[in-house]
Amino acid sequence: MMMMNDGFKQEEIDQLKAECEDEGQSFVLVEDEEDFDDESEFAHFQFVGMHEGKEVIYDALLSTLSLHHSSLLYEEAEKKVVKIYKDFVPFEERVEGVKVNEEAEQMIEELIEEMEDEETIKVSEFVEIELDFEYGIGLDIALNVEEITVEVIEDFIKNFNAGTVKLDKTLYSFKHGFEDED
Repeated sequence: MMMMNDGFKQEEIDQLKAECEDEGQSFVLVEDEEDFDDESEFAHFQFVGMHEGKEVIYDALLSTLSLHHSSLLYEEAEKKVVKIYKDFVPFEERVEGVKVNEEAEQMIEELIEEMEDEETIKVSEFVEIELDFEYGIGLDIALNVEEITVEVIEDFIKNFNAGTVKLDKTLYSFKHGFEDED
């Protein structure tokens, strides 16, 4: 059973609608995304939509499929390096002042290049809905677009709210290129 949170409260929904109207768009960027521009690979935003016949706030993280692919490659490489270098601290666990193992970091880059060449990891577009979320309903989205723009976000929201989102289930692999430039 889903817990009700503030993202289901009418006053919160009305406030978000007013903020959207002030912005002249159907969403607002979450404050930690102030550096968002039309060349971003990622956006964190909120919008009002319907769930079980009632309005609710959706808290969405939208990334390019390429960025999602990069994240999975890095996670996989990091898992392998942790087994080899006992002193390696994974990126998510690092705190300021922790010495970075340069040899392990180099190995991560090499593993990523190898996995890219072998197309070890393939990804397709997705929308994951998280009902048990801290504020409203969470959405994790990856779309096969070059960059996340206002138009991409607006188009997604329009299709999501209309129930017409069509996801490309083709599996893709990307090359991000760590090649040395001579």
